[in-house]
Amino acid sequence: MLHLPNSGYRVYRVQLYNEQVRSLARRKQRHSFFDRHWAEAQLRDVVARDEAEAWSLISERFPPEDGFVVERITASGF
Repeated sequence: MLHLPNSGYRVYRVQLYNEQVRSLARRKQRHSFFDRHWAEAQLRDVVARDEAEAWSLISERFPPEDGFVVERITASGF
């Protein structure tokens, strides 16, 4: 998790991948920095007050300008 839960916070499950890595993997090439596992969707848990804050936190850690694409954010039952 990117942050520990506090009162008033929820856990959000984020599914994301890296489009640059995925595109290179299709052509059997490697990204110069990111590992090949980023071609497939990865799951991360984020603790946030709401979905908008979860988006903000995940975008800071996995920036869209670096090729990261968020497929889905769902509130977890934690």
